[in-house]
Amino acid sequence: MLLFVLWVPCWAAQAPPPPADLTQRAGFDQRLGAQVPLDARFADADGRPVALRTLVHGKPLLLALGYYRCPNLCDVVLNGMAHTLARLDLEPGRDFEVAFVSIDPRETPADASHARTMLARMHPDARVPRWHFLTGDRASIGALAQAVGFRYFYDARLQQYAHAAGLVAITPDGKVAQYFFGVSWPPASLRLALVDASRGRLGNLVDRLVLLCCGYDPTTGRYSLAIGRSMQALGVAFVLALALWMLWLRRRARA
Repeated sequence: MLLFVLWVPCWAAQAPPPPADLTQRAGFDQRLGAQVPLDARFADADGRPVALRTLVHGKPLLLALGYYRCPNLCDVVLNGMAHTLARLDLEPGRDFEVAFVSIDPRETPADASHARTMLARMHPDARVPRWHFLTGDRASIGALAQAVGFRYFYDARLQQYAHAAGLVAITPDGKVAQYFFGVSWPPASLRLALVDASRGRLGNLVDRLVLLCCGYDPTTGRYSLAIGRSMQALGVAFVLALALWMLWLRRRARA
């Protein structure tokens, strides 16, 4: 134990510093409304070919990019996804689709299958077997990453990929709808994003009213109370109420 305690700070001191242009080379560029390449082809965890078009057949898609052999961030993202989706009343595979796409063209369906098995074992309530764990070639990965604004690069010094963390909600016709940054997301906000991205296929009247009062904030990747929209609605309601009251008074005076 003593040797381990002494080794950790030594390893940290010897680890190379991050590149000076890290934030320019790795991150998210929000491209709301952008079209994802629906004809891009990947392989699922069982080795079967999958086109993105088949994943968005009438359902919104929740997309994450990373890689299965990632020693740090991607495990946190996958576990955060499972933790959040287990708390939704919407079900993957039935109401929406979930896809995790590897950015490493060297990874194989065996890597995806291993990640699926481990995640399903840790989160039995998240319906992980219904998710899509995909691998692909450099061209397909690059086309998808560019479409959703996902910037990443391979750091040969660390022998790791540098990349951002977050989710992308995609509409049934393959358009980028919303972004959720980080590794933890409020289930209520994620549900609203899926309902909004579904173009009326999901949700109920309560969801519609909530979406009217809340707006998607692209700077935070979350839903927040749309103050301006709410004030406009209240103003219109007040004017209508005042007009009806004056009309009632006029009719009463004539009577």
